Amino acid sequence: MLESLGLLLLTGVLWGCTNPFIRLGTKGLRKVQAKSWTGQVYAELSFLLGNWRYVMPWLVNQIGSLVYLIVVQRVPLSLAVPAANSLAFAFTALTGSIVGTEEPLDQGSILGIVLICVGTALCCWDKS
Repeated sequence: MLESLGLLLLTGVLWGCTNPFIRLGTKGLRKVQAKSWTGQVYAELSFLLGNWRYVMPWLVNQIGSLVYLIVVQRVPLSLAVPAANSLAFAFTALTGSIVGTEEPLDQGSILGIVLICVGTALCCWDKS
């Protein structure tokens, strides 16, 4: 069970820490314009897939999704879903404030992150 909890934490880290970088990688996407709907889709996909600042964090995020699939096979959904998603929110806030894509952490944000960690720990303790 401890290995599964570590994989849940890893999922939260991979999902959460990549979100701010994915957001940074999409800067400039709104400026991409084409004349037709299919041309717009092609232009946007070309922009994103040709941008390593988007592709690299997206790939790491997808690795997090693969880890999540492994975890879902080992632990109940009632633990996997809230734990992975809430930890992803916490790591997004932390990483975003460090990178500068989110507001700096204030006391309320820090309290929220602590409460997320405590709630996740209680869920894991209850299911183990």
